[in-house]
Amino acid sequence: MIPKANNQHRVSVESFDSEPFFEVSQDLMCIAGFDGYFKRINPAVSKLLGYSDEELFSRPINDFVCEEDQNITEELRNNLRKNIPLLNFENRYLTKKGEIVWLSWTSIPVPESKLVYAVAKNVTHKKKLEEERNKLLISLSKINEELQHLTHMASHDLRAPVNNLLAIFSLLDTSTIQDKETENLISILQSTTEELKVTLNYYLDAASQKKSVHVPTENLNLHHSLNGVFHSINSLILGSRAIIRIDFSEFDTINFNKVYMDSIFLNLITNSIKYAKPDSHPDIYIATRKTNGARQLIFSDKGLGFDMEKCKNKIFGLHQTFHNHTDSKGIGLYLVYNHINSLGGHIDVESKVNEGVRFVLTFKD
Repeated sequence: MIPKANNQHRVSVESFDSEPFFEVSQDLMCIAGFDGYFKRINPAVSKLLGYSDEELFSRPINDFVCEEDQNITEELRNNLRKNIPLLNFENRYLTKKGEIVWLSWTSIPVPESKLVYAVAKNVTHKKKLEEERNKLLISLSKINEELQHLTHMASHDLRAPVNNLLAIFSLLDTSTIQDKETENLISILQSTTEELKVTLNYYLDAASQKKSVHVPTENLNLHHSLNGVFHSINSLILGSRAIIRIDFSEFDTINFNKVYMDSIFLNLITNSIKYAKPDSHPDIYIATRKTNGARQLIFSDKGLGFDMEKCKNKIFGLHQTFHNHTDSKGIGLYLVYNHINSLGGHIDVESKVNEGVRFVLTFKD
């Protein structure tokens, strides 16, 4: 009974008509000879290349291959003659209209009959996407290099007048100044100029770190980082009469990049001061918390806020501004977003118009 059943199955398979499968396939299917000519093709071949069957049969296959790919194609065709299969080989063909199409070939040789059975997929669309992506990457790399150059140039050129100011302060003999208020103002100007020099050096360090795949991190004390920022913008904080509440009771140290952390604090605080509601003092709350084992920095204020429905996809974009403030450049939140994301974390935001904004920065474990 078993041999009979197997024999019936064999007969059934052998009698199965595979012709429709060959004819309707959208992939290119062909049988080629070791002599380099097509012996049989399905309609998809002539449809894609635009040649009649007679034209395709009358010329060597390599005539239809783009000139740049002809040598490698012929080399691999020689391998087929040596009974070496060809898998996922991509080359370019030229259609009758002069258009380039990319084909990905899988070819199996049969030395006994000196034939090659081959199937090709049209991967032109994929190749165009790859080409567009590569062009975009080249463009982005060029833009990044230009931004790096601009950062270095600006930081370098600004350091010269800053150093000149510091030199002038060093020449001043404050002991001869009788007016205490004038003496205090000069002291504040000198301190601010020194902080500006430190900030410029930080930006140069940050620009250098951006060029490296590895951004250095260290165990940072959040109080120390925040106090450094407070010192650098002390006049701004005092002038705005900002109320800043701090709660680092959950944790006060984090493994992070120092330059990035200072920049995060600096940009979030100055934004809160800049976008405080008219006739009210900036009210800022900075805290840490642990959520499901993740360390988070919470930063919130009670300022102007913004409409999340209109702005949610633009909040962290470069040069995106949401208020008509003369000092708005749309760079601060872009930097904050990139700082936290470049080190494996992420940032979430909640906001309502005239109710303030709340940022949650989640650090990588």
